[in-house]
Amino acid sequence: MFQNILNFFGMTGPDGYRRAQPLILVNGLAEQGESWYPNRNAWQKHYDVHTPGVMVFGGPVMQERLAERKPINIEFLTNRLAEYLDRFVQSPPYHLVASSLGGQISIEYAARHPENVGKLVLLCPSGFGTEERLPITEGARHKNYQGLVESTFFDRRYASPRIVDYYAEKFAHKPWRKAFFETVRSTKSHSVLDKLTRIDRPTLVICGREDRIVNPQAVQAAVENIPNYRFVMIPNCGHAPQLECPKLINRLVVEFLSLADPTAPSPSLADAR
Repeated sequence: MFQNILNFFGMTGPDGYRRAQPLILVNGLAEQGESWYPNRNAWQKHYDVHTPGVMVFGGPVMQERLAERKPINIEFLTNRLAEYLDRFVQSPPYHLVASSLGGQISIEYAARHPENVGKLVLLCPSGFGTEERLPITEGARHKNYQGLVESTFFDRRYASPRIVDYYAEKFAHKPWRKAFFETVRSTKSHSVLDKLTRIDRPTLVICGREDRIVNPQAVQAAVENIPNYRFVMIPNCGHAPQLECPKLINRLVVEFLSLADPTAPSPSLADAR
């Protein structure tokens, strides 16, 4: 029981008193709870997991930003991540696991603060040189929430009625909706291509081969010749592999973060499915 309590608070190791390394989860346009619910408990067994609310569309920070007519852009969101880490974690180096738009934020943070970063895992990251296809915005405007959610997945069985109901409820709330669309508008043309070679930390990039939002081939082309990057393409998977094949992603992330030499060949990373 005592060891379970220590594990819950990120204090692990043979003596039960060594704090685990921080693992920071950075979501994309889907908010935190919807981004990582099949993953957080699995990773909490190995790391001190934090889920900063960088994008809380209905929260006071973004609403004040809208009232002041300031953009909700990558610079602002990266500042939010840096502020959270500086104020509430304060124990670098951090491992960063990021999804979609969160990948851009994490790359920008790593480029600014390389000394604070251990390793990065980027899941279907956006901002790699091609304009993202965002059926989520059209679906929202036409109240097609089923199509909006389904666009994320290759296997549409993962578009559960609960997720559809969640987005229907959120988009009915005008302040939330305005912050969401402002974030899309202010970030959709941003590129992180010029930052990739500036990051010398071990980085694992995972894409779903059937991603209909981010072009996985463009992501692969951007990173395949950078020595400290490893790329994995998962077949029969869309834009949210952490939700569509969580057991696989949970294993790949833990394995990569635990490797002494993440650039060395690994059979399970080379053959993900």
